[in-house]
Amino acid sequence: MGNRGMEDLIPLVNCLHDALSSAGQGCSLYLPQIAVVGGQSAGKSSVLENFVGRDFLPRGSGIVTRRPLILQLLNADTEYGEFLHRKGKKFTDFDEICKEIEVETCRLTGSNKGISPVPINLRIYSPHVLNLTLVDLPGITKVPVGDQPPDIEYQIRDMIMQFICQENCLILAVTPANTDLANSDALKLAKDVDPQGQRTIGVITKLDLMDEGTDAREILENRLLPLRRGYIGVVNRSQKDIDGKKDIKAALLAERNFFLSHPAYKHMSESMGTPYLQRVLNQQLTNHIRDTLPAFRSRLQSQLLALNKEAEIYRQYSPDDPARRTKTLLQLVQRLAVDFEKLIEGSGDKVDTINLSGGARINRIFHERFPYELVKIESNERKLRQEINYAIRNIHGIRTGLFTPDMAFEAIVKKQISTLKGPCIKFIDMVSEELLTTVHQCINKLSSFPKLQDETEKIVTTEIREQEKILLAYINTKHEDFIGFIKLNAQNDTFSLPLAVVQVIQKGWLTISNISIMKGGAKEYWFILTAQSLSWFKDDEEKEKKYMLPLDNLKLRDVEKGFMASKFVFAIFNTELRNVYKDYKCLELACDSQDELDSWKASLLRAGVYPEKVTVDGHENRASENLSDPQLERQVETIRNLVDSYMNIVNKTIKDLMPKTIMHLMINSVKEFISSELLAQLYALGECSALMDESPEQQRHREEVLRKHTALKEALAVIGDISSSTCSTPLPPPVDSSWIQTSRYKHTLTG
Repeated sequence: MGNRGMEDLIPLVNCLHDALSSAGQGCSLYLPQIAVVGGQSAGKSSVLENFVGRDFLPRGSGIVTRRPLILQLLNADTEYGEFLHRKGKKFTDFDEICKEIEVETCRLTGSNKGISPVPINLRIYSPHVLNLTLVDLPGITKVPVGDQPPDIEYQIRDMIMQFICQENCLILAVTPANTDLANSDALKLAKDVDPQGQRTIGVITKLDLMDEGTDAREILENRLLPLRRGYIGVVNRSQKDIDGKKDIKAALLAERNFFLSHPAYKHMSESMGTPYLQRVLNQQLTNHIRDTLPAFRSRLQSQLLALNKEAEIYRQYSPDDPARRTKTLLQLVQRLAVDFEKLIEGSGDKVDTINLSGGARINRIFHERFPYELVKIESNERKLRQEINYAIRNIHGIRTGLFTPDMAFEAIVKKQISTLKGPCIKFIDMVSEELLTTVHQCINKLSSFPKLQDETEKIVTTEIREQEKILLAYINTKHEDFIGFIKLNAQNDTFSLPLAVVQVIQKGWLTISNISIMKGGAKEYWFILTAQSLSWFKDDEEKEKKYMLPLDNLKLRDVEKGFMASKFVFAIFNTELRNVYKDYKCLELACDSQDELDSWKASLLRAGVYPEKVTVDGHENRASENLSDPQLERQVETIRNLVDSYMNIVNKTIKDLMPKTIMHLMINSVKEFISSELLAQLYALGECSALMDESPEQQRHREEVLRKHTALKEALAVIGDISSSTCSTPLPPPVDSSWIQTSRYKHTLTG
């Protein structure tokens, strides 16, 4: 068997099971053990009962094993059983052990034949057993029974896979001899997770039930369907024996006589039967434990290291100590302030690589969303020009004005500035919402203390809303400070009011499409439109001017797009029938898209070049009476261009100064409030002790962390006691196990 250190390995791993049971079921699954896998009625339960020498497992039709049973066998002078869920109670009556398994199974799964992956831990002490740790798993089934769900087959397979896919688990694949071994579900599952066969042990049951004249000699000699660890044959009690309460000792004796007397098996009788299987499993599990413990120890150490810091914090925390509660409150508020500042300033320890958050989202509002809202302000060109027209005429009164009045400009500018109120208010709303989201993200970390979380959220939200009200009161276009703020900063941006300013209205490429081929053909030029003229250059460097066309007496005419034409064309002509350009009565200009066409027509309208109006009889109709005076038209256009220039500077100014104002009046104010005043307001509630009541989830988490930390330390101490000088038997050499995969394909094709 090996030295004393080897004999101690299995009991020490059983101690690990106990130590890690309080650390969650996941840890126990990784311990070295043997999982018993097979179909229903394969004889798994009988094999286990033969190991113990007692009837202790539930019997019946359908799925009887509905929860994994972790069975720990320990050699001892006395015989009794213990359940992990009923510590301290010794079961000397094995019928009671059977009833307890049934009761504990139904407690989680109910009585409708459902299953659960939560294991039952049973330890049996007996002088008749060798040290072993086995996991009895539900039998593989194909058809639901009773109230079982239709996917019961897949549920059972998933449960089995949870155990056998672990490298620390040996697989005991049980197959009846009276079925086709090549189609064994147990061997197929083992092959899926252990393709090299390093962890699989074959067990052949019901050898006594084979048809007369047949035997499993070639299989048991590992010649027909070889496995690396080979096969062991056993003969269990029949159902008649079980019903008749046949003694297991007598059954083991009958098994011994069967192998000694059977002509096909007597030459290998010493390596067959339940006692031999028990010895082999003891030896192979012991070897397996020794081989896998170093990696297991390393995994436990990693888990312990990860828990050390959190466990130390929880160990020092005393939930009912007022001083400790006060200190924790102070630490949490300080951490909240730091977290909020990191999210806003972008100096967090963890960088989100998936989504924008905190300060980055606010920055996007500053530099993308707010400018876009300003650009979105729609201007009704006709209405604006009409307002300028009325303003000029009202200022002149009964007199005819020779000069463009400054007062008209100021009146229109004030009205234009008032349109900025909407985007500014929306800007504040967007920043407020992002601040609230950021605060909520930080406050979520207080979820361990629900009352503190709720009160903190209320206080900080109220503060943000108060700052929002202050800003909204400031962004009042009738407020003198705001008007002064806009105009002062705009005028400081080098803008003055020269009425003869030459304002560029639009630039772009256009093609003069009606020049004849004899004169060079249609060519593309760089055009510049101002309030006084339309000029074009050789290219967009604007160095070589080709022509400058004054806008006096010019009008605009649509040109119908020709069939197969790709360009969009409009024409400019003189109302006094003079040539517009050289010997051309009109100038046909072409662009590449409808959007460009609309843009140029709108710009020409701003420059005072209006579309011709045609009456029913085909004669041109004069523009509306409001713009019938050429002098007035020129003054309207001048002020229109000045307003446009001025508002460009205003928009630039407000895009720059509004974010600075919000940073000062809202964001920095909220940061200062959280770091300086939040704690005082929480104290002012007079419920500091109640604020620090733990949530039930946090209490459970704290207890679980401490329990798991203790369990890991205990487990490592257990492993430390294991002798490192133990020796083991080498694994048998590989064999050709491709038959399992091949037979599966054949079965699939013929099924």
